[in-house]
Amino acid sequence: MPKQLFAVAGVEAAAGERAANVLDLTLAGVQTRMPLFVLNGAGEGPTVVITAGIHGSEYVGIAAAMRLAKETDVSQIKGQLVIAPISSMTAYARRAIYIAPPDNKNLNRSFPGDPNGTFAEQLARWIFANLIQRADFYLDLHGGDLNEALVPFSIIKRTANAALNEKAHALAAAFGIPLILAVEDTIKGGTYSSAADAGIPAVLAEIGGQGLWSDDEVQAMLDGLHRALSHAGVLQVSAPPAPATRVLEEMAWLRSDHDGMFYPLCKVGDEVKSGQALGYVTDFLGNKVQEAIAPVDGTVLFLVTTLAMNQGDPLLSVGA
Repeated sequence: MPKQLFAVAGVEAAAGERAANVLDLTLAGVQTRMPLFVLNGAGEGPTVVITAGIHGSEYVGIAAAMRLAKETDVSQIKGQLVIAPISSMTAYARRAIYIAPPDNKNLNRSFPGDPNGTFAEQLARWIFANLIQRADFYLDLHGGDLNEALVPFSIIKRTANAALNEKAHALAAAFGIPLILAVEDTIKGGTYSSAADAGIPAVLAEIGGQGLWSDDEVQAMLDGLHRALSHAGVLQVSAPPAPATRVLEEMAWLRSDHDGMFYPLCKVGDEVKSGQALGYVTDFLGNKVQEAIAPVDGTVLFLVTTLAMNQGDPLLSVGA
């Protein structure tokens, strides 16, 4: 018989069963909630953990994770499927971009977390210890935030472990987003990189943005999930074949040096050249104070679409 999985705050599924609950958590003195679904197959198989809503306003992943949790036929599962569709409820409730209130830290820069840290650090630790660390495969669903447009892409961490890299790349290729970023850990504290550090094949998938969740985008994310779960051996389900993928090895970020207004001169998906002007920032009198210059040849992966800009905020990213 397969193992029972995740007896966490009453969420425990026996073989061949589904269980779900909204967990009540108190972290760093802050009360929060987290919906959690456990789908336990009747037969032996791997454990796949899926999180969404690490950033609470990235809705395509949240909607796709919820559909997967509700629509999957448990009788077809081999192994275990654990889904947390809204991982950062304080961010979701306040429609916050980037950060997890009340400490206003970026949850996806806080992993693997700190059990004695601030709220976001303790939430990251809870997710890592109770969900990610138990996985044989891990998928984290993202998209452009309320203020960002993006072209779909996925991210895996490039490590010194060649076998782990191959497993992560195969999982990303099966998911089927055409652009795969295989990067070193240039951004500290991410879900996927912390999973990789623990020896777990992990993919961060990005689809959608700007607070929208069209049927087509949600279906694209769901198709990717179905292909990845089939690849992992957890769930054999029909999905369109994965398109060909292209690997990028660098993600170059441009950030604002000023408070002011941002005027982009490019669109997501544009192929750009090193030295090309991609936008500019003005002060509040309309004077240009910064140019956004492409640091490498590559593809514009995401782009902030709000006029409002704060010092230190991202402007865009180029995948090379």
